[in-house]
Amino acid sequence: MFRTALRNVLAHKARLLMTVFAVMLGVTFVSGSLVYGDSVHRAATARATAGYERIAISVFPEDSPNRRGGPAGIDAGTVNTLAKVPGVAAAAGRVTGFAAVADREGRLLGHGPSHKGGNFAPGAAGTDPAYRFTQGSGPAGGDTIALDETTAAKGGFRVGDTVRVGTNQGAASYTLRGVFRTDGTTLPAGGSLTLFDEATAQRLFLQPGRYQNVDITAAPGADAQQLLGWIESVLPQGTGAATGAQLARIQANLATSDGDTMSQILLGFAAVALFVATFLISNTFTMLVARRTRELALMRAVGASRKQVRRILLTESLLVGAVASAAGLAAGTGTAALLQALFAPADAPAGPLVLTPGTVIASLLVGTALPAVAAWLPIRRAMAIPPVAALSAAEPAAPARTGSLRTGFGAALLVTGLAAAVYGALTTGRDSRTVIGLGAALTLTGTIVLIPLLARPFVALVRPLLTRLHPVYGGLAARNTVRDPRRTGATAAALAIALTLASGLSVLGASAARYLDRATTHDFTADYLVKPAEGGMRMTPDTAAALRKVPGAAVSPLNQSTEYRLAGTPSVLTGVDPATIGRLLRYDVVEGSLDRLAEGQIAVAEFKARAAGWHVGQTLPLQRQDGERGSVTIGAVYRADEQSNLLPTITAPDSLVARYDPTPHTAAILVATAGGPGRTALGNVTHALGDNPALAVLDQAGIRAQDSGSIGDQLNVFYALLSMALAIAALGIANTLAMSVLERRKEIGTLRALGVDRAGVSRMIRLEALVLGGLGATLGTVLGVFLGWALGRTLQESVAGYALVLPWGRLALGVLVAMAGALAASLWPARRAARVDIPAATAAQ
Repeated sequence: MFRTALRNVLAHKARLLMTVFAVMLGVTFVSGSLVYGDSVHRAATARATAGYERIAISVFPEDSPNRRGGPAGIDAGTVNTLAKVPGVAAAAGRVTGFAAVADREGRLLGHGPSHKGGNFAPGAAGTDPAYRFTQGSGPAGGDTIALDETTAAKGGFRVGDTVRVGTNQGAASYTLRGVFRTDGTTLPAGGSLTLFDEATAQRLFLQPGRYQNVDITAAPGADAQQLLGWIESVLPQGTGAATGAQLARIQANLATSDGDTMSQILLGFAAVALFVATFLISNTFTMLVARRTRELALMRAVGASRKQVRRILLTESLLVGAVASAAGLAAGTGTAALLQALFAPADAPAGPLVLTPGTVIASLLVGTALPAVAAWLPIRRAMAIPPVAALSAAEPAAPARTGSLRTGFGAALLVTGLAAAVYGALTTGRDSRTVIGLGAALTLTGTIVLIPLLARPFVALVRPLLTRLHPVYGGLAARNTVRDPRRTGATAAALAIALTLASGLSVLGASAARYLDRATTHDFTADYLVKPAEGGMRMTPDTAAALRKVPGAAVSPLNQSTEYRLAGTPSVLTGVDPATIGRLLRYDVVEGSLDRLAEGQIAVAEFKARAAGWHVGQTLPLQRQDGERGSVTIGAVYRADEQSNLLPTITAPDSLVARYDPTPHTAAILVATAGGPGRTALGNVTHALGDNPALAVLDQAGIRAQDSGSIGDQLNVFYALLSMALAIAALGIANTLAMSVLERRKEIGTLRALGVDRAGVSRMIRLEALVLGGLGATLGTVLGVFLGWALGRTLQESVAGYALVLPWGRLALGVLVAMAGALAASLWPARRAARVDIPAATAAQ
């Protein structure tokens, strides 16, 4: 049977080529995603654990200063004691904190929250084992620093240059004294590291004479576990220790990074591509089996059992899958290198590609099993044809079926899904989201099942347009398309799935972008918003005080203070300046007055007041986690979105917050200048902040770009990934048309004999492709809009102001791309049809 199957595959290799290519693309996606994830994970783990081999023991505080009731960190006396423990070669106290470096234009260097500063801790030889200097030497004195090699290169700095550095204590200029290389223990990927001398680092990041942790270097021959016991015996209370090996294991567990998330996303899109490929495979085997019914019937007639013939056909599908899987695995390994370049986090550690046995097995299993599963139903239908019936006609077809079961099942799914989605949309509560999601899934499934039934109405709808394009070829294309509605539906379904996801993402992306834009433009009435550039820096009320020196400026910080309970409800108070906040943020007050803030009262968002049962004029008992008690009175209730980044949930006068919390967290500062936003006003605000690179000064356009800009970038990535599914769908159209041309050789030859030229035949095939593409694109777009609406409804309850937005331009572009793909897919089949040999085709039986 194997030899028979192999012979059949080789005999029909041209017809199976599209199937092999489709499966290969899907396996390429799967194997590339797995190899990419494993490679990034291993490289990130190696980077995160590098350098811990030089640390025998690390000593660190176990409790926070507040819980210990003493000063922060470890004192110098403890460091000296540790250095005298037997088996210790050196004890280096370490201090770290936030430090951001500006380039020559004052812009922040590096990305993410990993802008770090630390101390240079030289030993007796004047070197620090954590750093290897490539230029100059370590900092000496409070006005010098050293930079990591990557940051220095990005900023174009050399030894002797002046560098602007911002910390939580403000910004200052330093002289660059050295450039160094280091490992993952001190410099995460993508970040920057600035070294100060010990006294300066302690002043900026902690307290003079104190350290955050101590790195212990073991003497030659010392046992780490034995050394750990000796060190623990001399540690003061509230201080702990761990070996470098233990810390390395912890870092390895935390090193999953962004690569894991992207790998999961890629696998999700790979599953979509494989699902689309099943339609192509099923169509191919349906047409191949139909073409070979006489051959299969003859095998049955000479003694082969139904089970034997079924095994031969399944073996053929497995052979196709095996060949495609092997090719896809090889291509996927190469694709992983491209994925590393496109999607790996910026400045991520480089490493070799990792091909694990699990990846090889999973890729081969998926690629081999998929054709067998997809071909099962066509083979089963073919086996139902009696051998006598198959031998009695030139091209016997599978026994006709009414399709009532499929139609009823699809209709039930569609009606149930629509009813569930509408019901969920009209109700509230968390369960409504589940109902809407289930309804959307059932609706999509029901529509896919019913696509063959929808083929005839769609063709009837577009037939006038086809005949207007050309009366003869348009009519022929319409009739040819509905000859086999099941085949037409399966081909269009593949395209519809890709367009459904693309359209749904477009609707969700446009709706989210419009919501974020409206939230920014509606709530924000100030000229500028000041906030930490990329996390790490902690602003304080003193930062706002510096901005009040700008002539004519109205300033209000957003001082967040946590750990409150108002009438037993956990709450966060945000302190503002009552005199200026009305000019800086738009409060849509529904009850009371915002002027009550000046009287020491608070204002509460409507959703918070409704949930807690509060009202204007009510006095609430207040309790802090530290036990301090008091009371506050509600002076106003205003509309606000639960997800708003600007409007607080509870707004309080800054004097009230300062009474209970002298060091609140300043999340942002709002600024309105006398002459409005402009280059001069921006310069004044930036200069008042000390030209600190760690602080971002954003106008309305900057806030909009920051909040919604990433949505467009993510959509572009998803569109690129969906293009794989679209490519497979186009292959399906090309395959269906090519097989159709083979089936219709006699008909095409007859048309040619009656006077239809080659251009006419090609035009007919291209029109058929456009009909297939139009059916898939139309259904996909409609389903995508429905999907976007359904998923959007799940957000409306918690995201006030979210509304459906139809991005007509993107939707139209998606339809045009689908139609162009269908037209491109028809070029090869149209060329083959135009070259049909007239005498040979008309003489065929």
